Amino acid sequence: MYEVYAIRYAHRDAKRAEHFIGGDPHDAPMPMDYFVWAAIGKERSFVVDAGFTEAVAKRRKRQWLRCPADSLKLVGLDPATVKDVILTHLHYDHVGSFDKFPQANFHLQESEMHYACGRYMRYPKLSHSFEPDDIAGMVKLNFGQRVNMLGGDAEIAPGIKTYLMKGHSAGLQCVTVETQRGTVVLASDVTHFYENMEAGRPFTTAFHIGEMLEGFDKLRKLAPSPQHIVPGHDPEVMRRYPAVSGLEGIVVRLDLPPSA
Repeated sequence: MYEVYAIRYAHRDAKRAEHFIGGDPHDAPMPMDYFVWAAIGKERSFVVDAGFTEAVAKRRKRQWLRCPADSLKLVGLDPATVKDVILTHLHYDHVGSFDKFPQANFHLQESEMHYACGRYMRYPKLSHSFEPDDIAGMVKLNFGQRVNMLGGDAEIAPGIKTYLMKGHSAGLQCVTVETQRGTVVLASDVTHFYENMEAGRPFTTAFHIGEMLEGFDKLRKLAPSPQHIVPGHDPEVMRRYPAVSGLEGIVVRLDLPPSA
């Protein structure tokens, strides 16, 4: 059993039309949060994703609230000694602080590495979601025997599994964690917001729309209930789950039942 935390490290203001393929008839605000996640066990702990740097935040005009790697100290993890980081995919906001984990092995779908280094990166519509320095860094880590390339669904450790989902990115994976309330599904960008999945409306950044839609179905099959699925960027996560005392708006517990 693991304790599971979502840590909010960045934010951006956005409109509804930016989050749904085909736009949206309502020109209403729909802000986006950025998270890293931690699964803390008695014998072994895991970080899920690595966020982005302050420099990237400035260039991409994101509101950088705190270093995603250093924020892990709020839940008792020191990035300098973390041994395992699961990367759901290689988009800039999920891998950018990889160098803050000097002792970690990175668990990544091999198809995602192929995608990020392959022929589709000649197209700005797809490549804009990646930072070339991040990808080069992961290639170097692979040469250093620090990347565990996965070939599909995998059990990383007892109680921690990853599932190849694709759609948003060619090698996107989600993570399931066994907790006191059952299996928590860290969806990452399989569904950015609750509404993407609930309304069957894919997010605007997509490699394969059909696989993105299938990903919504797969999330439901993995989870004991919809309340066990945690989307990748929805500010509602901060409101639905119990906050860690003194860290309201920054850290919530996902292994405890949501309040709504």
